[in-house]
Amino acid sequence: MKTVFINAFGGPDVVTPGEAALRDPQPHEVVVRVEAASVNPLDLKIIAGHMQQVFPVQFPYAPGTDFSGVVQAVGDQVTGFTPSDRVVGRTAPGAGGAFAKALVASAAGLCLIPLEMSFEQAAALPTAFGTASQSLFDIGQLQPGQRVLIHAAAGGVGSVAVQLAHHAGAYVVATASGRNVELVKSLGANEVIDYRTQDFTAIRDIDLVLDTIGGETLERSWSVLAAGGRIATLVEFGIQARNGHAGESVFFAEAASYLRDAVRLFQADQLQIIVDSVFPFDEARSALEKVATGHARGKVLIGVGH
Repeated sequence: MKTVFINAFGGPDVVTPGEAALRDPQPHEVVVRVEAASVNPLDLKIIAGHMQQVFPVQFPYAPGTDFSGVVQAVGDQVTGFTPSDRVVGRTAPGAGGAFAKALVASAAGLCLIPLEMSFEQAAALPTAFGTASQSLFDIGQLQPGQRVLIHAAAGGVGSVAVQLAHHAGAYVVATASGRNVELVKSLGANEVIDYRTQDFTAIRDIDLVLDTIGGETLERSWSVLAAGGRIATLVEFGIQARNGHAGESVFFAEAASYLRDAVRLFQADQLQIIVDSVFPFDEARSALEKVATGHARGKVLIGVGH
């Protein structure tokens, strides 16, 4: 079976194509022929060795968590899935394996996808949709009528978060580069700030900031909060409350429950899935390099079945 793997930590250049044996599924597992996989910033952090304390990996490690494909075989205790089913799922980050022609996954982590959803659209969902949902509602406690600031709103998580916040009845302020302003407005943002030419700290009375950038952007975000406002950050795990404002890191782990919501919204025409680019399987390294630039518009995907 074709796969990509790493034998040392580093940048995208350490990713190497290779072959791996596919193990038999356990009673509650499913074998999936992978059709598409999504590249996430987390993949780069794991490849770099920055997540060893959280998601320890052993070499050789096959990266990738988000995938879509077709069920090929099921364990003898699996119900709800049969061969030829179209599915989407997410592997545990420490296990990886999505950047491969096939994988074995827990049936509990899979979700059926409709025929009108492409494999590329499906693979874009697990981490991006789940992280956006958890950030806004589980951690951010966003309510109708509240004001939310979403940084990097044209990115994978940001583009989903704008839509979810809009459908939830929030007033959405977003930051993006000038070329993405109209896209972000079309997703439901009430105001879009071009971070290259405008200062987002001019806004005030924000109930929730969704920080996808960290560093100086996170530091400056405290000043825009309303009384009782909070920040949900994907980047700074050591964030602390400040001046009566709450700060919490988003540690996304389980995608299955969110995926059912994502499919429902997609079928109701309430979710656009923004795809930046689809790289052939043999160009997995290039896909990682594209995400490493930090300027992808929506999701970067690997067309494994291409």
